Amino acid sequence: MEEWAKNIVTLNTFESLNVLNLIAAMIVSCAAAISDIRSKRIPNWLTYSAMVLGVGYHIILNGGRGFLFGAEGLLLGIFLLIFFYLAGGMGAGDVKLMGAVGALLGPKGVFIAFLFTALAGGIYAIMLLLSRFHFTGTIVRLGTMFGSLKYSGGLTIENPNRETAVLNYGVCIAIGVIFTALWDFYVG
Repeated sequence: MEEWAKNIVTLNTFESLNVLNLIAAMIVSCAAAISDIRSKRIPNWLTYSAMVLGVGYHIILNGGRGFLFGAEGLLLGIFLLIFFYLAGGMGAGDVKLMGAVGALLGPKGVFIAFLFTALAGGIYAIMLLLSRFHFTGTIVRLGTMFGSLKYSGGLTIENPNRETAVLNYGVCIAIGVIFTALWDFYVG
């Protein structure tokens, strides 16, 4: 029997990512992305319930080992983004969403999702930079910022547009989860 079919039948969460977990992670992350786009928030009820669902599912399937698997994924997911939150680069909802993805997919799955999410986030940020702030204006502002460092010893950051770039990272996480599912289906 093919490997992906065996995973559906045995629901083996430790060998490969489980199809049910991938579907749940895609549903949760896509719902979070829609909420992030509409309201700039990812609701706690969504992230916390996904965390409980993920860890609970693994406990039912594999007992104590399942708890460790789900908890490790949850903590790794939070750990991967917490420093960006603490630096002011993203909201707490994004961190909790990655933790929820970790609870569903486990440590290996959340790490793969994180890598795809980071790639999607980088592409998204570059597209946002090019479309909203016009690339040449950005280069001029960077020159001013670093020129102020040379002459005054401190950085001067100016944004003449007064327009704040909004990176909906929930969208990037959803894209990362979708690519993780595709990766697992074709490569895993």
